[in-house]
Amino acid sequence: MSEKSIPFSHTAEQLQASPMFAVLAQVQALEKAGEHIIHFEIGDPDFNTPPHIVEAGIASLKRGETHYVNSLGISELRDAVAMATERDLGFRPSREQVVIAPAISFVYFVVNCLVNPGEEVIVADPDYASYFSAFSALGVKAVAVPTHEKNQFRIQAEDIEKHITPKTRLMIINSPQNPTGAVISHEDSKKIFDIAKKYDIFIISDEVYGKIVYDEKAHSLGAYDQCRERIIILNSFSKTYAMTGWRLGYAIAPERIVEKIGLMIQTVISSVPAFVQHGGVAALLGDQSCIDNMVDEYRQRRDIIVAGLNDLPGVSCVSPGGAFYAFPNISGTGMSSEEFTRCMLDKARVAVLPGVNFGPMGEGHIRISFATSIENIKEGLARMKEALTQLNHHE
Repeated sequence: MSEKSIPFSHTAEQLQASPMFAVLAQVQALEKAGEHIIHFEIGDPDFNTPPHIVEAGIASLKRGETHYVNSLGISELRDAVAMATERDLGFRPSREQVVIAPAISFVYFVVNCLVNPGEEVIVADPDYASYFSAFSALGVKAVAVPTHEKNQFRIQAEDIEKHITPKTRLMIINSPQNPTGAVISHEDSKKIFDIAKKYDIFIISDEVYGKIVYDEKAHSLGAYDQCRERIIILNSFSKTYAMTGWRLGYAIAPERIVEKIGLMIQTVISSVPAFVQHGGVAALLGDQSCIDNMVDEYRQRRDIIVAGLNDLPGVSCVSPGGAFYAFPNISGTGMSSEEFTRCMLDKARVAVLPGVNFGPMGEGHIRISFATSIENIKEGLARMKEALTQLNHHE
């Protein structure tokens, strides 16, 4: 048997690439060839990490904090998470309810902890693409609940209940949502919690964009049971504090779940470096005005990009309530989302993501990140308008 013919494991065979990074690879190849690309495909804040956070990380390194630490996280950061949760959400979890790791890893860890192969997880459609990659690797079935533009893409409690089966173990609620920017109302979140309680289902409340809101405050599902029974909050420093490269996040969950996740962290990554975690302490307990400043800038960008998208031929766009993504409807152009994406890259040198990458209901839409400068947004919109106008003239 040759080396190439030795089969992979079932898990390896099920691994899927992130669609964002696939598009990014194409874009980088064009940039290496000298092309100037406007990046609307990446959900990476263009702000630098605030200086007081950077300084805390550096100070930790200078203190020699470069050794192993508790797999659950250093006590200073777990306590800081508890204090920040009380400040922001109105309840204080115990230290034993808090665990520290890269935020994206928690999707895999929590699903692996709570759901067996062949059992079901309820998600929205469209929804964050990396959820589906984790489900595939774990042999878990995704049950997608359609969301609709007429409802600003907010998942509806009654639609969730229609999709529950005896195999349903978990639902993931992402609000504000990637890719649509949808923010679930207080009323809807309570209905969703009541459904989870009725059917004895766990909920992952993905709150990575929880502080990036524009019109109404995002409501945390965790407030209903203080993450002591069935709610697991996932959060990240990446978007809120412009710390994507730090790879730092946390979960708040029932203590028995935290204990199991801690064992998984020991097995897979040992622990998050201490100096990174001290940056997290400074982020949570330091000056929070950096968030307000970034959100004010994102709000300006949102308003500009939504108005500009609604001015494009064949394109319409509802205004997102949170996160830094727009999810415009491009069906009026006559192109599929993948055709539109290729057209914008080829004709306008603008990189976007096809909506179908986020689920079947994403077809007819694209995702645009406005985590870039107003100058880039205006330039990208101008390029897109010119390309679409030329296409219309050629028809």
